Amino acid sequence: MIDLREFILYEDVDIVAINKPAGLVVHSDGRTVEPSVSEWFIGKYPESKDVGEPLKLEGRSGMPDAFIERPGVVHRIDRETSGVLLLTKTAEGHAHLKSQFQKREMEKIYHAFVYGEVENDSGVIDFKIGRKIGNFRKWSAEGDVRGQVREALTEYKVLKRTGDEKATFIEARPKTGRTHQLRVHFKAIGHPVVCDRLYAPHRQTILGFERLALHARSITFKNLQKETVAIEAPYPIDFQTALDSIA
Repeated sequence: MIDLREFILYEDVDIVAINKPAGLVVHSDGRTVEPSVSEWFIGKYPESKDVGEPLKLEGRSGMPDAFIERPGVVHRIDRETSGVLLLTKTAEGHAHLKSQFQKREMEKIYHAFVYGEVENDSGVIDFKIGRKIGNFRKWSAEGDVRGQVREALTEYKVLKRTGDEKATFIEARPKTGRTHQLRVHFKAIGHPVVCDRLYAPHRQTILGFERLALHARSITFKNLQKETVAIEAPYPIDFQTALDSIA
């Protein structure tokens, strides 16, 4: 079992925050057996195994719906994304953070390397997102979607350019919480995230990345004592190495 104790950034009676390593899933997908944040959470906080809400997976080809238990999980970040992740140890903590997410009272900041030179120093991406036609794993903001589309808003600013037009280091603040939102939005404006094998499969890997160049840098919320808590996740080695290379 994976041990994430050294990755804990914050902890109180109700809430724990970790700096999730890239490559680790937040919870099981119900099909494969592999280490996950939820598995570690149950091992460290067994009294909190019933905290959280199951994820419903709709059955395909006449199969019944499946439900995946997600102990402690109140939000998630992708497997290949590193950075700050909040977990809840109590039902009160789960309800408290869920309410803040739903009311968009959380401030989430991501840092990423994207392909190409982003022209504007800052901007807003306001494209609706829906499931991509022909590929159930992908989402799109470019019109080739099926079913329901949802509002999605991302604010961004440029932090640094490589100088050779190969990549831009950006800060992104998603104002909505759609699946793959940042990956889909930056692809839609012609600057997909570096090493995104799902949304930019034919792009050359650069800056030494072997995984999605996306890091959940910080999150700000209120704990149950009504105190404002701001947590920042240090960069992993690959991010720091890439930053040093364009300094």
